[in-house]
Amino acid sequence: MDTHDEDSNAPHGPGGRHGPDRTAGPPEPRGAGGADEPGRTGGADEPGRTGGADEPGRTRGVDELRRVGGTDEPGGSQVTEETDRPPTTYERSGPEGEPGADGPLDRPEPLVGTRLGVAALSPRYQVGAALALAVVAVVACVHLGMVFLHIAPSNTVTKQHGAAIDDWIYPEFEQNWKLFAPNPLQQNIAVQVRAETHGADGSTSTTGWYDLSAEDGRAIRGNPLPSHTQQNELRRALDYYSGTHDKDNRPVGVRGTLSEEYLRRIVVLRLDRDHAAAGGTLQRVQVRVRTAAVSPPGWSGERVPSEPAYRVLPWWTVPAAEARGGVR
Repeated sequence: MDTHDEDSNAPHGPGGRHGPDRTAGPPEPRGAGGADEPGRTGGADEPGRTGGADEPGRTRGVDELRRVGGTDEPGGSQVTEETDRPPTTYERSGPEGEPGADGPLDRPEPLVGTRLGVAALSPRYQVGAALALAVVAVVACVHLGMVFLHIAPSNTVTKQHGAAIDDWIYPEFEQNWKLFAPNPLQQNIAVQVRAETHGADGSTSTTGWYDLSAEDGRAIRGNPLPSHTQQNELRRALDYYSGTHDKDNRPVGVRGTLSEEYLRRIVVLRLDRDHAAAGGTLQRVQVRVRTAAVSPPGWSGERVPSEPAYRVLPWWTVPAAEARGGVR
């Protein structure tokens, strides 16, 4: 006969056994060394293999070592991993993201009870931070209270403690309502000064009028960030002087003398910057205020004086320390 008897146990092929008719049904899954293992090509006589699954000395391939069910599963069913099986991916789940979201598998969670902010500091630094916050809160409350009393109508507190309130507010925190004035300024006011100098040869001369307001205006024009000094110093000094003197330039109260010294020091500094002494020393200075009305528009029927008005202040003697450049 051309084939073996159906019950024959004779070996068939190197290291293999004859089993049931292979054409009678689906192929039996084979384990390591089988000819019909999924993903393999060739049969029992596959090139490069030296024996069956249990042949001594045989070296198993990578696909055999990666079988899912192991090498010797009970029942003779041995499942192998397919060569085109995609790699296994892990999914995150829980509050950090939905299943399938990308991200690290082992993301550390914040520890329960972790102290943050000031609570993370040592007790000594916590006490220091608490004291600093308390000081800031007290100063803020005192400042708000002083500003409120300054702008509030006259009352018992302002009458009894008006000097303390003024000392806190002036000059840095002064408040006024000029922004909401019903009659905005309609005049151009310029501060001018001249000086009497003493030359090296003993001669005395008087300079011309220096327009300090015009100098500030030239410094502001074209400057996107003009300084507070260029914008307000001279104007505020004049307002301070006008509020503490009467029409005859006599001081009213103790602040009148202080306003004179303040305005005098400003003009001495400006004259020194303009080299008005010309190598000599300043002896006296005199300030005058030039007031000119702003011309109304053509469609207005308003009439304003065309000639400027002048207010000339008395001569002020310059102390020796200021004359030698002691004012900075």
